[in-house]
Amino acid sequence: MSLSDDQVRRLARLARIAVRADESAAVVERLNRILELVDEMRRVDTAGIEPMSHALDLVQPLRVDSVTEPAAEERLYLVPKVIE
Repeated sequence: MSLSDDQVRRLARLARIAVRADESAAVVERLNRILELVDEMRRVDTAGIEPMSHALDLVQPLRVDSVTEPAAEERLYLVPKVIE
């Protein structure tokens, strides 16, 4: 898939991006290279590959979720200091 000069000008107008006439050819070329990369990535066989949320197999340590009564003083809730 490749974009024409008219399509890029329309996209720029819709995105409210100013593209000068002398920049148009370079923008078309760069966008077409990106679309070629996307097409290349779509052709890669990913069958049997498990999706990842992170490149490393990390586990987020979580604190124990327990219900406690909020600290209050003179009908105001007290919150712990989190910024030094």
